[in-house]
Amino acid sequence: MSPALPDPPSTPPTRRAVLRAGACGLLGAAAAGCGFMPAAPPDAKALAPVRARVDGDLVYFNWADFVDPSVFEGFEKEYGVKVVQSNFDSMEGMVAKLNAGNRYDIVFPTAKWAQRLVRGGRLRRIDHSQLPHAKAVFGSYTYFADPWYDPGSAHTVPFTAYKTGIGWRRDRIGELTGSWRDLWSDKARGKVFLLDDRDEVLGMGALELGLGVSTGDPGELHRISSLLGTLRPRLRGFSSDSYNNLLNGNAVMTQAWSGDMAAMLNQADDPSVFGFQAPREGTPINSDCYAIPWNAPHPGTAMLFIDYMLRPENVRKNIEYIGYPMPVAGSEKIYADLVEPFPECLVTEDDLKADLFFRNGSRTAEDARDTAWTHVKAG
Repeated sequence: MSPALPDPPSTPPTRRAVLRAGACGLLGAAAAGCGFMPAAPPDAKALAPVRARVDGDLVYFNWADFVDPSVFEGFEKEYGVKVVQSNFDSMEGMVAKLNAGNRYDIVFPTAKWAQRLVRGGRLRRIDHSQLPHAKAVFGSYTYFADPWYDPGSAHTVPFTAYKTGIGWRRDRIGELTGSWRDLWSDKARGKVFLLDDRDEVLGMGALELGLGVSTGDPGELHRISSLLGTLRPRLRGFSSDSYNNLLNGNAVMTQAWSGDMAAMLNQADDPSVFGFQAPREGTPINSDCYAIPWNAPHPGTAMLFIDYMLRPENVRKNIEYIGYPMPVAGSEKIYADLVEPFPECLVTEDDLKADLFFRNGSRTAEDARDTAWTHVKAG
């Protein structure tokens, strides 16, 4: 039986208005935290690096609306190929399609999911020498030369980096104090949203208590869920559509991804009425990656696409389009100018080294986090 083809394009939620980080338990993950239990590991040839060359159209699988359309058009014109797009609305959804045998040339996992894909033998190795523009990443952003989720960046290239903080309306509640405790402010009661995201919400509670963002300890998770239980009656709800909630007034304060707040600047009539803070207790950090699945039908074209995305002119276009920084040397001022009203959106090398990434835990730890999240949402 031939592998399933990608689904036809649909109209999914745009940008990050979706549940992002997922629960390991949903995939029946192994104790090592890997979401894959392949019947037989791919052979070495299937995982070997490939030469960057046109070997067919590009079958692309990503969050919706996360590459500037003009970049796609330029790639198609230069290489004489078509970009066949499909979109997912969660990491679990992406992995489910891969596990079902769907074939894509390029996917975009977050850091912890990239680690699962690598451990499961589901990604091709990437020869950096085949990517002339990769020096602008690995030669300047040393963190990504050997990240925890993919030693030596042997299977991935970083696409974006971002942090989680608090967005708010200055015109409605004034200034904040710079703490996660601001979410409990009486001024915002009934007009506060948390992200509809297990790791982000539990991580916020953990940071407020001085605990690890990925803790799977039942006692610590009980403390976190108890703390969040005091916030639950003050919430309007859980939503990952952070910037629209602020723009339309549904929220006066919301837990938010820095990139979404930067994207909001393109739509706000008066950016000065909004604010974004990275709380002093710490802010979770994450990264999306370019990755080529083991069964990609056109891996050579995928390599060309990665390098094309790293060209300076395309980095500029994409940063300005999506609002998320790309860890590419020379792009720093582009992003700094974009987020001038929200300087705490910037992701620095120090932010990366603070190591507040969400990590994969054991099956028991992930189950405990699932249970805590269920309790938090149930109130």
